[in-house]
Amino acid sequence: MSRPSVLSSSIAVFQKDLRSEWRTRTAVSALLLFAFAVLILVGYAVGPANISREDRPVVHSVLLWIVIFFSAMTGLSRVFVHEEESGTAAALRLSAPSAAIYLGKLLANLALLALVLLFVVPLFLALMSFSIACWPLFLLVLLLGSIGLAAASTFTAAIVSKASAKGAMFAVLAIPLLLPPLVAAVSGTRIAATESGIAAGLDILQLLLAYDGVVTTAAFLLFDAVFRE
Repeated sequence: MSRPSVLSSSIAVFQKDLRSEWRTRTAVSALLLFAFAVLILVGYAVGPANISREDRPVVHSVLLWIVIFFSAMTGLSRVFVHEEESGTAAALRLSAPSAAIYLGKLLANLALLALVLLFVVPLFLALMSFSIACWPLFLLVLLLGSIGLAAASTFTAAIVSKASAKGAMFAVLAIPLLLPPLVAAVSGTRIAATESGIAAGLDILQLLLAYDGVVTTAAFLLFDAVFRE
C-alpha cells in the first residue's frame, strides 16, 4: 500500500484542525472577542475626529496592524499547544510526515487569520473612516503580511508547545520574528492609503514576498527537528 502524499496528508491535518475548532470554537471565540474589544477601544480613544487629516494614514496603518497582530497572537499559538494538551501530538507525529504536519497547521492558521481579517478590516475601516486610495496594493499587503504572520507563528508555536510557560515563550520568540513583516505591512498600508498607483508599493511587496519565502522555506527545513524532539 502506497504512503499518502505530503499534500493529501497536509489536507487531512488541516481538515482535522477545522473539525476540532468547529466543535470547541475556542480559538475563534478568543480571537473575535479580543478583536472586537480592541476595535471598540481604539475607535473610542483614537477616533477619526481626534487625528488630523495628514496624520491619519500613518496612525491608522499602525493601529490596524496592531489590532491584527495582537488578535492573531491570541489564537495562532494553539495549533500545536492543543495537540500537546490533548495528548494527540505523538499520534500526529506517527501518522503524517513533518512537512505535511507543518503545511496542514499553516493552512489552519491561515484560515483562522483570514476569518480575523474579514472581521477586523471592514470594521476598522468603518470605525476609523480610513479611506484606501489603492485597493489592489492594500489587499496584496494584507495577503502577504498575513502569510508571513501565519508562517512564523506556526513554526514558533511548534517550538513552544512543550514549554511550561507557553504564552510567555511564544511572545518572546514570535515578536522578533514578526517585526520585519509588521513594519513592512504598516508602510505598505500607509502607501495604499495615500498613493493611487500600485507601483509606489512594489518595494514593500517584494520585501514581504521575500520574507514569506525565506521564513516558510526555513520552517519546512527545520520543522522535523523541532517537532519530533
